[in-house]
This record gives sequence, structure tokens and C-alpha cells, in this order.
Amino acid sequence: MPKVSVVVPVYNVEKYLKECLDSIIHQTLEDIEIICVNDGSTDSSLDILNEYAKNDKRIIVINKSNSGYGHTMNMGINAARGEYIGIIESDDFADIHMFEDLYKLAKENDADIAKSNWYLYWSKNKFARKSNNIPAAKIGKLLNAKTDKVLLRLNPSVWSAIYKKEFLNKFNIKFLETPGASYQDLAFSFKIFALAERVILTDKAYLYYRQDNMNSSVKSKTKVYCVCHEYDEIDRFLDENPQLKFEFKVQEEINRYNGYVSSVLRIDDSVKPEFIKVFSEHFKEEYNTGLLGNEFFKRVNKKDFMTLINSPDKYIKVLKNIERRKKFNNIRKNIITLHFRNGRLEMTLFGKQVI
Repeated sequence: MPKVSVVVPVYNVEKYLKECLDSIIHQTLEDIEIICVNDGSTDSSLDILNEYAKNDKRIIVINKSNSGYGHTMNMGINAARGEYIGIIESDDFADIHMFEDLYKLAKENDADIAKSNWYLYWSKNKFARKSNNIPAAKIGKLLNAKTDKVLLRLNPSVWSAIYKKEFLNKFNIKFLETPGASYQDLAFSFKIFALAERVILTDKAYLYYRQDNMNSSVKSKTKVYCVCHEYDEIDRFLDENPQLKFEFKVQEEINRYNGYVSSVLRIDDSVKPEFIKVFSEHFKEEYNTGLLGNEFFKRVNKKDFMTLINSPDKYIKVLKNIERRKKFNNIRKNIITLHFRNGRLEMTLFGKQVI
């Protein structure tokens, strides 16, 4: 049994695939298997996979017709024999210490999930910025969502963690297989953190998450309602687990609200009014049930929310203000960021940590 199975979903990514595979085959943890699932690529991706598989017996290539990310991921996980499972998107790449460090962390803590930070990466100028998504106060502590809902607020980023295969099998945790869909890490991530009893987080960053691949599914403006399907799947999951629904339903609605905001900022202007209407109708219904109280509005701006449900046509202005703040913050972060962690000051200047 390999210590870690690394699942690599592949679709028309010839430009980046070699860099991705090189970062995996050179991992300092050698006892891994690398399961590459080609989802009907029409470029040279399959040829590249077969070339690498000839030279490294740890690489397993699964070739299938195009069926989407969710089905591709489930095939890879089903085929995995490893004690833990990792995921690397084929347009990203990893630090060579990633799986050795995460496996050691998981084993030392008998963790269902060991999750790390990551880098935002721009190919054009090879610029990387640490995400700092992991709360400093939670680093190195065994957590579960029942005692700390921060886990359910983490960016899904399924490729920055490893998962115990036994844990995934026990609860039959799968990706939603909506054909051609995007955002399919949302429901998967929510389920694993809602169910996991032992989660360990590290502030170290390993995965380089490429920001300028214009073919990335999250760049697609045609898949407007895929995010809705993911949250509907979370609702279905919670309905099947009443105790989890009692504990996590409000947090799921917080996540949905923030997820919808992110989505509407990304989609084409021509479809924003229609999406905002769906957005508004959902939350008006939830608000009228009385579910959305203090816990919800600690995380969601109530003034903006009330504009959404009462005057959705005016919500566009709210979004424009959010977008301006987001752009400003991104520019600032790309120049300089300051963080206090474990009593130490970390300063990053133009993507390089200097203190």
C-alpha cells in the first residue's frame, strides 16, 4: 500500500502538464502512486501522460471520454490504493516536500485530514504570493467542525491537503458529478470537514495555484449556476444528516452567500441581473424562515443583505463597491503583506517573504 495516492485530473492542459508531473515525481516522499485521469483531452495531454508513465512505474494513466471534473475525480479516488489521498490539479505544481510533510503531520496526529496553506502563482512573471488562508491560532491543533466551525469557512482548496482513504470510504464521500460543471470542490470540502473527527492544519505552503490559466474552469463565464448546484448538494447532504443540519445549516448559508458574491463578480455582466434574481429569491426565502439571525449577520453585512432581498436591482451597486475593495486589496497584497504569526512578524514584499 502506498503512503499517498496523488490524483491528477487532466483535461487539455499540455502547456502546464510537464511542470505539474515533474513536481510530483520528484517528491521527497517516494512511496506514492500517481493516478492521472485523462478526461478526454483533445490536445497532447494523453501523449505526455503515457510518456511519463513509461519512465516511472508509480504513474497510472486512466483514459476516458470527457465526463467532467467530478466524475474524473471519483474515478481517481476509487482507483487509489494509498493510505492517504492527495489531489494536484494538472495546471498547478507542488513543492517537492509537500507529501512527505503532510503525511508525517497526518500520521503523527492520526488525522483524517492534514491541510496546508498554498501559494497564488502567476506564470507570466513567476510571481507567487502565500495565501495565508490558515488561521494562525488553529495551526498544529487537532480540530473538528463540531467544536470549531472555522474549518467550514476555509477556502475549499481540495488540492492543499491529504485525506485518509479509510475516512473517505467510511462516509462514501464523493464529488458531485454534474457534467461540465465548475466549483465541484465546494460540496466535497464541506462534507469532509463536517464529518471529520481529527483535522490538523499547518501554516506551511506547498501548492502553487496558477492564477493565469485562462482555460481554468473557474474562469468560465458560461457555467453561471454551477455554484448553485454545489450548495444544493450540501443542502441534500444536511437533510440526510439531521444532527449535522442542526449544527451547520447557518454556516452553510453563510458560505452560500459569500460563494454567490464571488460568483456574481466573476460572471459576464449580461447574466448578472438574472443570477442576482436567483440569489435574492433564495435568501429572501431563508430570511423569512427566521433561520438567519445573529450567527449569520456576524459574517454577512446586514445592510448589503437587505438590499439584496428587498431591492435586487440596486444590489449591482453593492457588488461594484465590493469589487473595487477586492481589487484594491489584491493590488496591496501583491506589493506588501504583514502577518503576525506565533509571536513573529512575517512581511512579504512583491511575493517574497523578507522577514
